[in-house]
Amino acid sequence: MTIELRNATKVVRGITHIKPTSLVLETGHFNVLLGQTGAGKTSLIKLMAGLDPLASGRILMAGQDVSKLSTQKRNISLVHQFFVNYPHMTVFENIASPLRVAGMAKSEISDRVQEAADILQLGPMLKRRPQELSGGQQQRCALARAIAKESQAVFLDEPLANLDYKLREELREQLPELFAGRGAVVVYATSEPEEALLLGGRTALMHDGAVTQFGATTDIYRNPENLTAARVFSDPPINAAEITKTGTQAHLRTGVTWTLTGAAAALTDGQYTVAIRPHHVTPVAASASDVALNGIVQVTELSGSDSSAHFQMGSDGWVSLAHGVHPYQVGEDHRFYMDASKAFFFAPDGSLAA
Repeated sequence: MTIELRNATKVVRGITHIKPTSLVLETGHFNVLLGQTGAGKTSLIKLMAGLDPLASGRILMAGQDVSKLSTQKRNISLVHQFFVNYPHMTVFENIASPLRVAGMAKSEISDRVQEAADILQLGPMLKRRPQELSGGQQQRCALARAIAKESQAVFLDEPLANLDYKLREELREQLPELFAGRGAVVVYATSEPEEALLLGGRTALMHDGAVTQFGATTDIYRNPENLTAARVFSDPPINAAEITKTGTQAHLRTGVTWTLTGAAAALTDGQYTVAIRPHHVTPVAASASDVALNGIVQVTELSGSDSSAHFQMGSDGWVSLAHGVHPYQVGEDHRFYMDASKAFFFAPDGSLAA
């Protein structure tokens, strides 16, 4: 089973929401759509689900052109970030609703509902109504409905966004197992790079209605093809600054200079953008080759066992993310260290240079 988009576009009142997009999404792993709010993730899901019409292009499921088929005829399930359950129905009836619409026999409906409820730990709650459930239980009910339906495609549009941290962690770990071996193409939209990495599979990076890169999740994290992709796949935001390369030397506008090695040293002299993720900029040097940076601390934050500091270096804002508790003071001139071996270098047009 595959979902294939061939130059699919979406246009609303003359405004292009999805630019020409070609993708092949397969079973056996999660297919993640990663991008910030407004990047086009939900719009692309609506096209694949048949909720919005194509402006041009085609969509195929299992080789069949479904471009003009209604949502009901595409055999898909859709789980939103909001708890979409029927308030007047019990949990059993909510899970069973698409099966009854399909005219399935009562005995099979009962078996499928019970199986899905057991998988999602909803067995004792089948007689309750949605308002009697917690937020996490309501979302489990929506997921159980998708599992019981045994659709060809399951679209999960930021399904954990409105849950508390603990529930998000629990469900995030369970999701790959819930859909493993079911033969459905699973498409999962998120704005969180960490979530994409945890889910694995393959990821399509989205920006401004276009897919900027698609491939194995860990591969595109390690090897972004352009500056836009690097920015999409970094949280906190990736640090980026203009440099001038002369010989084997890189020069920041602040006067910081370091010696380039490897592919970066072989670049043609000129202007580039250096980009490095915040966890490679730390308040303690890891090696003698680290590049010293000085900046004015603007904002600090302690999150779990990590400390982050936003600092201003010349006209550029940078972020450091380091393990442990570090005593930053807002307004101080603080020294940080960049592991330049982990930096990306991009040409003026945004393409990867080294």
